[in-house]
Amino acid sequence: MTEVKREVFGQMPQEEGGEVVEKFVLKSDSVKVEILSLGCIIAALETKGRDGEFSDVVLGFDTVEGYTRKHPFFGAVMGRVANRIAKGRFTLDGKEYQLFLNNGPNSLHGGARGFDKVVWSPQVLPNGVCFFRLSPDGEEGYPGDLKVWVTYTLSGGELAINYRAQTSKTTPISLTNHAYFNLAGQGSRDIYDHEISIEANYYLPVDDTKIPTGEVAAVQGTGFDLRQPVELGKHLQKFRLEGFDHNFCLQQMQARRLVARAHHPPTGRAMEVHTTQPGIQFYTGNNLDGSLKGKGTVTYPKHSAFCLETQNWPDAVNKPHFPNALLQPGEEYNHTTWLVF
Repeated sequence: MTEVKREVFGQMPQEEGGEVVEKFVLKSDSVKVEILSLGCIIAALETKGRDGEFSDVVLGFDTVEGYTRKHPFFGAVMGRVANRIAKGRFTLDGKEYQLFLNNGPNSLHGGARGFDKVVWSPQVLPNGVCFFRLSPDGEEGYPGDLKVWVTYTLSGGELAINYRAQTSKTTPISLTNHAYFNLAGQGSRDIYDHEISIEANYYLPVDDTKIPTGEVAAVQGTGFDLRQPVELGKHLQKFRLEGFDHNFCLQQMQARRLVARAHHPPTGRAMEVHTTQPGIQFYTGNNLDGSLKGKGTVTYPKHSAFCLETQNWPDAVNKPHFPNALLQPGEEYNHTTWLVF
């Protein structure tokens, strides 16, 4: 059985509409997760270690203010398009669209005010919560009225995140959740003692602005071969890697499949990622720098968390040989990701 509780978390600043932000607490025997109506943010996720003790394993803030100030998308849903679009530009039916540039020369995670920065309409379900919003035609430069539903359900040790969308005009779309995990517990110094594996034979090399070059490269014989578990700190050292911020190419299937696993041997905590999405962005918190004060006033230094963001491939709208990035009127975008603890 999953318990679902609904409470007030805080209020948006007056200049941003002053809306009430609610928190939904989903609780099973082995997992407790807190989700906000602001940005569909996973604000806390507690899971048991081998000692039976619960620990919160996601980075975030204690207050609405933390989430309304600049931060690296902790726990939020990214949209309309997760990840980067080169030069914030794409062409559809002969018309060029220009998006806001918020990541050097590129557009990242939906632009200036993406799905992470707005309050969604919630509906409580027996074992979870469904959030809805209408992204109006032209929002952040994207075409079409886009209806979006994001549903979180908890069953035992499994948190399912389902993304659905329908559009009035052809539009690019790629939705993901940007939770930052540290299985030692949020606020722990680094993730070097985590073991990571990703079921991918190929990855996307990127240019110096993190846009895929277009090449789909084999992981074999490179530091990107994570098909067998690697201890992260030793692996980064061995291959002289600054960290990961790359898309790994998953088998093209509509069926659920296991795509990644993280394990923290000292506590015994583990997390599996299953999805129907075509890609997963593995990010090791390279841009965290200790300047943000998170929950319980802890700071988050570089490499103190990892993200496993299931999504379409970055910049797919500009690369015809990548998986289809477009949603047409009359079609439905529908993807699910399962986090298993």
